[in-house]
Amino acid sequence: MTDQSPHPAPGGFDLNKATIISLLYIAGFFVGITGLVGVILAFVWKSEVAGTWEESHMQFHIMTFVIGLIGSVIGIILSIILIGIPLLILVAIWVLVRSVLALLKAQKHEPIADPKTLLF
Repeated sequence: MTDQSPHPAPGGFDLNKATIISLLYIAGFFVGITGLVGVILAFVWKSEVAGTWEESHMQFHIMTFVIGLIGSVIGIILSIILIGIPLLILVAIWVLVRSVLALLKAQKHEPIADPKTLLF
């Protein structure tokens, strides 16, 4: 059972579910498969964290993965005419920024204000 307290423990790194998924997404830039593991965990943990601050994080991470995947597929297809290469770079930056911002909020036990937004 995890601590669902509204405030993080002082003086340390809080390894909550939202933090784990953010770290898996960030690690995906180096390992690859961890992003897929992260979205699977988000789906599995979504019902466990219902009604807590982490619920918005699960939706945010699922949206990040789905939109990132769609953007990557489009970028790969458009790479044939070289337009896709900048798109792939932008998608990677977008996923990284969203993951870092979610990580920072998770450490403060803050919900994501609008988890369904395309922006941050």
